[in-house]
Amino acid sequence: MSEWHALELNEVLRRLETNLNGLSPQEASKRLEKYGYNELKEVKKRTALQMFLDEFKDVFVLLLIAAAIFSAIIGYWEILHGGEFMETFADTITILAIVFLCAVTGFIQEYRAEKALEALKKMAAPKARVLRGGVEMTIPARELVPGDIIILEEGDRVPADARIIEAIELRTNEAILTGESTPVQKEPTILKAETPVSDRRNMIYSATHVVHGRGKAVVVATGMNTEFGKIAEIVQTMEEEDTPLKRKLDAFAGKIAKLVVGVCALIFLIEAVEVAIQMKFEVEGFIQAFMSSIALAISAVPEGLPAIVTIALALGARELAKRNAIVRKLSAAESLGSVTVICSDKTGTITKGEMTVRRIYVDGEYIEVTGVGYEPKGSFKRGNEIINPEGDLELLLRIGALCNNAKLVKSEGGSSWSIMGDPTEGALIVAAEKAGLSKTELEAEYPRIWEIPFSSERKRMTTIHKTPWGEIHAYMKGAPEIVLERCNRILENGRVREITEDDKTRILKVNGEMASNALRVLAMAYKPLPNNITTYNEELEWEMIFVGLEGMIDPPREEAIEANKLCQKAGIKTVMITGDHKLTAIAVAKEVGIYRDGDIALTGEELDKMSNEEYDKIVEKVTVYARVSPLHKLRIVEALKRKGHIVAMTGDGVNDAPAIKAADIGIAMGITGTDVTKEAADMILTDDNFATIVRAVEYGRVIYDNIRKYARFLLACNFDELIVVGSFAILGGIFGPELFPLPLLPAMILWINLVTDGAPAIALATDPPDVDVMNRPPRKPEEGILHGMLAFIIASFTLQATGTILVFCLEYYIWPSHPWNFPWGIDEEARLLTYREATTAAFVQAALFELFVIWNCRSEKHSVWKMGRRAFQNRFLVLGVIISMTLTLAITYIPITQQL
Repeated sequence: MSEWHALELNEVLRRLETNLNGLSPQEASKRLEKYGYNELKEVKKRTALQMFLDEFKDVFVLLLIAAAIFSAIIGYWEILHGGEFMETFADTITILAIVFLCAVTGFIQEYRAEKALEALKKMAAPKARVLRGGVEMTIPARELVPGDIIILEEGDRVPADARIIEAIELRTNEAILTGESTPVQKEPTILKAETPVSDRRNMIYSATHVVHGRGKAVVVATGMNTEFGKIAEIVQTMEEEDTPLKRKLDAFAGKIAKLVVGVCALIFLIEAVEVAIQMKFEVEGFIQAFMSSIALAISAVPEGLPAIVTIALALGARELAKRNAIVRKLSAAESLGSVTVICSDKTGTITKGEMTVRRIYVDGEYIEVTGVGYEPKGSFKRGNEIINPEGDLELLLRIGALCNNAKLVKSEGGSSWSIMGDPTEGALIVAAEKAGLSKTELEAEYPRIWEIPFSSERKRMTTIHKTPWGEIHAYMKGAPEIVLERCNRILENGRVREITEDDKTRILKVNGEMASNALRVLAMAYKPLPNNITTYNEELEWEMIFVGLEGMIDPPREEAIEANKLCQKAGIKTVMITGDHKLTAIAVAKEVGIYRDGDIALTGEELDKMSNEEYDKIVEKVTVYARVSPLHKLRIVEALKRKGHIVAMTGDGVNDAPAIKAADIGIAMGITGTDVTKEAADMILTDDNFATIVRAVEYGRVIYDNIRKYARFLLACNFDELIVVGSFAILGGIFGPELFPLPLLPAMILWINLVTDGAPAIALATDPPDVDVMNRPPRKPEEGILHGMLAFIIASFTLQATGTILVFCLEYYIWPSHPWNFPWGIDEEARLLTYREATTAAFVQAALFELFVIWNCRSEKHSVWKMGRRAFQNRFLVLGVIISMTLTLAITYIPITQQL
């Protein structure tokens, strides 16, 4: 049953088999067994062991494990032929150590993120007040069952979905569910069956908040059957997609695997043919050829890439954590860098989430109010002149503060302010405080005698106060057209006169102008009452004296405006999604710079009327969505993804969770976000700030750039070694190993890959951003990791290989220190001495050349010479190169280290 809102209250009670005294304790126990606990079923969490094992599912890691297995086979073969354990298994141990390091680093980051998420979680409505057998009691909220009668008052979290029985000025904030920040008036009425959730005034929903008043309701749904639970279930059953980085690394690993297999097959074929030509058809000869081909192919595998990727991501995640962004999934740190569209909630993310009075109309003129948010700091300006609020302006502010049920609260540390109650009323209190009118002091001077409360039908509120001079005054606030209707006089420059139709037309025109600027406008009025009045009812709300208008808005964050400018420079489109009205949304989006000429703003209703084909034609022009539902948000994300965009989606309410899960990067709010939303997200903002997202995007780009730098360096160096060793292996197989021995020995290759390249390569993961990192468009989603780098890689490894071969040939053939090749034969002893010196020369040349190449890997656009002093900004790289160069020269020239 989902149409409880459309039934008579008695029918609701009948179907739930309950009454106004509530269930008996015995019946409640039976129903608890039937319906289960009032809590969301959590998806079975991964254990720490599962999280660790998941790190080994990456394609590149599997490629390395395969390389380690083949390396171990080669090692075992060599041991059988007299090889030493450490020398033969060094490659295997190294590769497995790298794989383990990657797994541990990735596991630690994700485990810490999960712990941080658990720390952010708060239990939803842990207690509930119920009537059981006519007795009021407090029970754990998880023990509520359908049919329970619950009692609610201001400040409570609603513990379950329930139908209103009675409501005394009951208003709830349902932003967590619907996205609409304006409190909703609740009343025990009957609604049409087709009424949407956001307009069901006779229902209250789990996890929403009571911001004003009190009431009773009968529970109709608990746990996963609540509206909150239904959305949680959608999120939990959605399948996760791989991140863009994972897809690219998997594709890269696939290409490397094909290359390795190709090289292996080519070398094996050549050596096998050479064995066959020599008429040596022994099995051992073919096995040796196979082992040699595998050994050479393994040298082409960039075994350090997963480690560098993991280190770069972990360092990026750590930096993001310092800047209020907790990365739950390590790969999300980089994926942010590829984002092309950011879909962001308006309230509290782009805006401060704190209603602020900006403009006042009093005495026939505008007064501007400075300051934003709930902090009571600001001034009042007439034109460019700062004025002292007095006279009619002071009265207007006093009415706003006294005809008000909200409270302004300062945090314990005094660093922040918040509002208890309706945010709109809170804005009026803050405006009064800016004028030095403290609500607490005003309430002491003007004690309240009576209140005629606000309701959605009345659209006004009136309070009765005793003044310090002994009079009784009525203060009214409400919708301008409603208040004006009840006014027969107007206050202007301290004088009260009759209000004319021209006055009303002028005031309504001002109201329209303020509303068109996205200001929520309230009118203020008052009138003196007879001192002997004893009856307070709606009759006294006539013949009021109009004072003025106060216009308020949830102002954009200053940093959000700058962050959006940075997005535009970076080629990233920002889309604002809100539950507010279209005009309000457009006005805010214009102020931030999101909505510009030629852009489209859509409402949820307009979106519903479009087919996917129609929507896809305009989706890239839409920058503002207003009055949208959770399904709309999901549809927006899916449409953008169909257009090939990488989409980041922010949100806080449970209504955002499906879209967050569907987005490439889901971003939850840490302060206002629900547990369901945080569970669905890849990243959590602990400050709920749009600017933090843009900083995260910048770090994502830096991470990806550094991964590309390493890939460029690694492939240039690995293919250099492959060409040098592979070409001589082939020539040696054809013409004999004495004439064409290997210029680099396996131990030398291992030293270059681990020691010479190791520290500098790792330092690339810490490289600072390029100066233009946020001045270029996002990379295209279809671009691979090596996009635009092949020319550099080919030129680099060709130059390196040529240099290494040339040095070896000069030392071995042309200028041997110990002549060995004579017409009558080879002097083997002299040849071995010369060979050792030639391989040493080739080793030093290859190692030092790679340390030079790394500097040109720091930028895709500029060589080391053009970078100037910036080339040496990375102190870790400078230190790494010095250490590697020192160790390489030490192992070459210091006698004791030559034996290593």
